Amino acid sequence: MSTPGRGLHGHVLDTLGPEITAGEYPPGSVLRTDELAQRFDVSRSVMREAVRVLESMYLVESRRRVGVTVRPKSEWNVYDPQVIRWRLAGADRPGQLRSLTVLRSAIEPVAAGLAARHATSEQCAALTECALGMVAHSRGHKLEGYLLHDVAFHRVILDSSGNEMFARLGDVVAEVLTGRTQHDVMFEDPDPAAVTLHVQVAEAVRAGDATRAEELTREITVGALQELDILAP
Repeated sequence: MSTPGRGLHGHVLDTLGPEITAGEYPPGSVLRTDELAQRFDVSRSVMREAVRVLESMYLVESRRRVGVTVRPKSEWNVYDPQVIRWRLAGADRPGQLRSLTVLRSAIEPVAAGLAARHATSEQCAALTECALGMVAHSRGHKLEGYLLHDVAFHRVILDSSGNEMFARLGDVVAEVLTGRTQHDVMFEDPDPAAVTLHVQVAEAVRAGDATRAEELTREITVGALQELDILAP
């Protein structure tokens, strides 16, 4: 997937970002902007713009008289959607999918319980619409359509929690759901039990049943982890 905000520096990022996150440049590696500009056939100003983007993700740091140094993974902004996308495209896809799915299992059930307490009537309606859209696209190998409704469903859950910290994880959840589909870490049709669980979560949220909403969402995330055991061990 291309970097948002295309242009020459976007072309550089599409190659250099995945190389860094895949470990082709180990932590401590020094990248020379002049050499990189020559490699990508771009001006030094374009290369500096690309480096600034990588710095904003904490993938590299730039020092005078030293160059551009690759940071340790422990310092990366691992919540940046673009960093997630690059990592999902690399060799460590199973590990990245697992860490993201474990994060979901810790956050989303609690968010669903809060949504049952705080969701507005409009949010409840949106959640039901998303769940029904998932049902409509759950057969006949319609994974792209299913994905659109699945991502929207989980965004509504996080937004409806009333917790702004949870709500900001919407992009992270969207990336893991998208990554599973784009990298074929999904069955050809979604698990019917999982689809039913989403409908039941929407019903529990609409009914204001926080305990049931949390329990059902935990079942969804447990199921997602079990799918990874099969599809991306």
